Amino acid sequence: MQWDLGLEGLALLAAIALVFGVAAGLLVGGGRPRRLWAIGLGAVACFGAGLVTSEGVFGSSTEQDLQPYVDGLTRDEVLLSSVLTTVVVVVAMRYLARHGHEPHLRHARPAVGRHRALHP
Repeated sequence: MQWDLGLEGLALLAAIALVFGVAAGLLVGGGRPRRLWAIGLGAVACFGAGLVTSEGVFGSSTEQDLQPYVDGLTRDEVLLSSVLTTVVVVVAMRYLARHGHEPHLRHARPAVGRHRALHP
């Protein structure tokens, strides 16, 4: 695999990932810590998915095959992969919140019932 992504392509990919990360933070709901987790996780996941999509899946395609093509970045394919990645992040975070598996809330829950003696 040949990596031909230039600085302009990386900057555009980072901007797209940040926008979709903010969208994930807005869609996930909840308090500020949960939204910040969603923004960070969404941005990193979209950047990784965009990098794999642009360079891994469509890396061997020519500039004539893929339009628009910005400094080695296949923009339309990256946007589509970012939408799908954002949906997965939002659904996963909502599922985890519903079932109480959020790592930043683990110590914030009050001890209830017979486990109260274990948590002084």
